[in-house]
Amino acid sequence: MKLYITGGGTGGHVTPGLAIARYFEKKQPQTTVRFAGSARGIENKLVPREGYPLDTIEIIGMSRSMSPKGILHNLKAAKLAVSAVSKAKKLLKQAKPDCVIGCGGYASFAVVRAAQQLGIPTVLLEVNALPGKVTQMLAKDADRVLVCFEQAKELLGGGDKIILTGAPVRGEILGADRAKAREKFGLTDDDQLVVSFWGSMGAKYMNEHMAGELALECKNGVPYHHVHATGAAAREWLPRMAKDQGADFDAHPNIEVTEYIYDMADRMAAADLIVCRAGAATLGELCMLGRPALLVPSPYVAENHQEKNARALEKEGGCRVLLEKDANPQVLYDEIQDLLSDRDRLHRMGHDATKLAAHDASEKIYQEILWAIENHGKK
Repeated sequence: MKLYITGGGTGGHVTPGLAIARYFEKKQPQTTVRFAGSARGIENKLVPREGYPLDTIEIIGMSRSMSPKGILHNLKAAKLAVSAVSKAKKLLKQAKPDCVIGCGGYASFAVVRAAQQLGIPTVLLEVNALPGKVTQMLAKDADRVLVCFEQAKELLGGGDKIILTGAPVRGEILGADRAKAREKFGLTDDDQLVVSFWGSMGAKYMNEHMAGELALECKNGVPYHHVHATGAAAREWLPRMAKDQGADFDAHPNIEVTEYIYDMADRMAAADLIVCRAGAATLGELCMLGRPALLVPSPYVAENHQEKNARALEKEGGCRVLLEKDANPQVLYDEIQDLLSDRDRLHRMGHDATKLAAHDASEKIYQEILWAIENHGKK
């Protein structure tokens, strides 16, 4: 089996592809996988780290602005898209995959479109409640469109080829053991761990507020452990901003700032509270691990789909939702203190989060990809 998986720009479009790759290798050990993405996305770090070859294609997303700058940007994007499809065809002819799997993001458009034009089976995975533009443009010619929310199925028009599977979860998440993870990080039963991140690329607005929140933790000498991942964009300025506001990380080694958390499965499993955005892939992992969360949905995504994702989990009791407009440093700090103060409530939240876990998602996705390969071109 040869798979060609494409998606990127953010971790939410990369980690599902990695999960699919690992699951295929588990089911069919002879499987070979190549990835494709943009030259500047987080996939350039995550994919090679997992041992997979990565082909990069220069392509940029479209701007929603109709300003002169936005129009010029879109003209450049359209020109790059044409050349990207041409390059993608050359890559696919060399790789000769049995199937191309698009996991979303503008980086996936060229490869999936090229595969469709070459007659190669294509499967799309849409992890969000509201389908992205790339999924909408490519769905008509895809063999299968796999979604994680019933709402997404409806918005894509229904039909037999749109299948509700749930989000694939990485094998590291499925295999993560809380007791072993806490032992790995030297945490006792009395210790509490907060893990926070705003996405692989970071979110400038929220990282600015997190700098102030971390400064408050240092000033108040909090007893718990806190690991915050800045993302690539904020790796240099966030620590400086926090120090300017009074953070002394040398004097408080229990508070750690890092660009990216590479052992995320263990960190999340060990955590008592996770503070993050509400992307569907992340929510799937929270639910599978049964970890309580303080979610701050991004308001900058299409149709505000992250808040809708988060509210679904909040309704089950698995998280607390804090809107970005309310999430200043003091409020973030107060919310974290309040949640950590009640261990029984945290335990209930973690238990309730498991209600939305899609335990068989990877197997469903595996079977649908096999179906697409076997039935491609059949009427």
